Amino acid sequence: MRKMNRGMITSLGAIGIAQGLKIVTHKVVAGKWDWQQAFTTGGMPSSHSAGVSALAAYVASNKGARHTETALAVVFGAIVMYDAQGIRRHTGEIARLVNDLEDSFTKISGEFPSFEFVERDKELKELLGHQPIEVFAGAAFGTLLGIIAAKVENRERDLEQQKRLPYNGRMTRADYR
Repeated sequence: MRKMNRGMITSLGAIGIAQGLKIVTHKVVAGKWDWQQAFTTGGMPSSHSAGVSALAAYVASNKGARHTETALAVVFGAIVMYDAQGIRRHTGEIARLVNDLEDSFTKISGEFPSFEFVERDKELKELLGHQPIEVFAGAAFGTLLGIIAAKVENRERDLEQQKRLPYNGRMTRADYR
């Protein structure tokens, strides 16, 4: 894995695992397995939050909290999480209202023959964003995964460095000269 960007792999892995966890959480809530949950937006946990949090935690663990890359990852993550639980969630709520309004128009048009209304074939998608708890769960999961990935990488680096040192990592006085 030395030639791959572990931060990117960690972030994409967090997104994939979070999407898979949506199947399990849907089973717990709805009582049935729905494999389509792995390909939906919204739901528990937020894969957006998991991905950006994993990246930010990974960068912070490797570069330090004061590094510019950490600042970029944290700010980017905050914007994504705000959008996921704010704007996108509100858009889903508006879609739900529009779908309800269309249902009302359908009912009214049946009662008034002169009222012409053409019903759409498909309703607007309502589950677009996340509740704050879903964003928090995704962020917590991603942060944990990012820290673990950074620790694994640091441990691998330390082991590789020890292999280069003579005497199984123990340096003699001659090595310090």
